Amino acid sequence: MDSKLRIFIGFDSKEVVAYHVLVQSILERSSLPVEFMPIVLTNLEGIFTRERNALQSTEFSFSRFLVPYLSDFDGWSLFMDCDMLARADLAELWALRDDRYAVMCVKHDYQPKIETKFLGQTQTKYEKKNWSSVMLFNNARCKALTPDYVNTATGLQLHQFKWLENDELIGGLPVHWNYLVNEYDYDAEAKIVHFTDGGPYFDDYKNDDYAEEWFAARDRMLHVTQKL
Repeated sequence: MDSKLRIFIGFDSKEVVAYHVLVQSILERSSLPVEFMPIVLTNLEGIFTRERNALQSTEFSFSRFLVPYLSDFDGWSLFMDCDMLARADLAELWALRDDRYAVMCVKHDYQPKIETKFLGQTQTKYEKKNWSSVMLFNNARCKALTPDYVNTATGLQLHQFKWLENDELIGGLPVHWNYLVNEYDYDAEAKIVHFTDGGPYFDDYKNDDYAEEWFAARDRMLHVTQKL
């Protein structure tokens, strides 16, 4: 698995373009072959069966935790929210995998600045918020995440990593690998920027930090060479 990146990306029917632009930004910079797996609810019929929670802001709020199961509990896998833009080679992130841990993520410590996110969604506040938006899963050590558990556990049990024996199994990643737009000040060194309040594809956020880069990536994603 060192020879390729295995990346699962949350897919939401309300922001389809986000998935494709993120994929474009990853492919443009990756020095390794990439295997993509979108987390699409309609592809998970019979596996993911829990009803939608009124507080969840995306279709993949909970289905993301099926990544180890979908990876046959083998090797490592990377999960990312779709509302992101890669600004660096994700092979650098892949190289940070550490077998001492069951999962690795950026351990944010912040309180959201706003009360409402994109499309009027409530901005929920809880311990370990946004830790699960970029996760490196050491799949063999995440066998508690069976479909039955993912379908029945509470949201906090999932997002606060209660499925692990203890927090010592959570490895930390540098903050630049999940840099929260608007929550953190602009930083040219950010490697993955996360439009957690709302992506530039929503009119209310089209002038946010890094939005110009996102629109440029969208234009490259739509490119086709025409016959002269």
